[in-house]
Amino acid sequence: MQVLSVELDDRSYPIYIGNSLLDQPLLVKKHVKASQVLIVTNQTIAPLYLEQTQRMFSDFNCASVILQDGECYKSLETLQLIFDKLLQEKHSRTTTLVALGGGVIGDMTGFAAACYQRGVAFIQIPTTLLAQVDSSVGGKTGVNHPLGKNMIGAFHQPSCVIIDIDTLHTLPDREYRSGLAEIIKYGLINDSVFFNWLYINIEKLLKRESDALAFAIESSCLNKARIVAEDENELGVRAVLNFGHTFGHAIESWQSYRGFLHGEAVAVGSVIASELSFQLGFLSNEENQKIRDIFLRANLPVYAPDNMESSTFIDFMQRDKKVVDGRLRLILLKSIGRAFISEDASLEQIVVAIDRCRNAS
Repeated sequence: MQVLSVELDDRSYPIYIGNSLLDQPLLVKKHVKASQVLIVTNQTIAPLYLEQTQRMFSDFNCASVILQDGECYKSLETLQLIFDKLLQEKHSRTTTLVALGGGVIGDMTGFAAACYQRGVAFIQIPTTLLAQVDSSVGGKTGVNHPLGKNMIGAFHQPSCVIIDIDTLHTLPDREYRSGLAEIIKYGLINDSVFFNWLYINIEKLLKRESDALAFAIESSCLNKARIVAEDENELGVRAVLNFGHTFGHAIESWQSYRGFLHGEAVAVGSVIASELSFQLGFLSNEENQKIRDIFLRANLPVYAPDNMESSTFIDFMQRDKKVVDGRLRLILLKSIGRAFISEDASLEQIVVAIDRCRNAS
């Protein structure tokens, strides 16, 4: 087992990474304040891991709530079901919520924890690759709105993150590949050495080879932990973690969260951001092509939906929470491993980049 730390002074917390961690109840005991625990999961994960997780908390008064599965259920309406269960079971402000599932469950559970009685503790147990390397770390929580992704939420750090790599054995291939997009992102924004390793080893990751997978998860979490420790509330450098996301979120919102998976949309968004970086004279043509190539080799999409016009992209992007004082703030690349925040790209330049990545033909 590897143990990393997110350093946030008195709110620092560990990330445990390893195999068979759901069989180690001692991991959670020191992170639970009192007797009450509520496990939040969904209809897909519950038959697989709920009973095993409940055994981890067998020494506590443990209840559970099972939600519907899917990004389209990441809403205030679904969030209400968590509050209903907490109130029905008379949970106090010393309760601990446990997020057992992917990014949707983690984000909603964390937001519920931030809101219930003005803030209670929660633990992240991510079961998808995307959640393990990204959404479970850093304290971003929230729900979607029909007009924008993650527009309603709060920063609320977990007490710990438990990444049991064995849970990936049951993850469908498409969901697994979606997680690879976020792993590639870390190499692009902050770690060219890691990107080069990924470029060489992407086929090993597709085969889920254990050593390569463990290294990729640990490297991703380490990269994110460092950035979060430097800028917890995204007032500066943490914004680079949104590379590809402004374009990707536009796709997800336009599709009402029922089309591309999050990582698939981020892959397309990353290719568009790379293309724009190339147009603006930062990336070389070789780097731009290399970025497109690694997403293709990861069996991820690199083209936006044919019927999504560039004007639709712009409309949804201008509703994004990364718009500052009416200016669209994008994360671009000076080179592979060197991301930066830019407000200088014109709408015309953005449209050209989108159009070059909008039609597979």
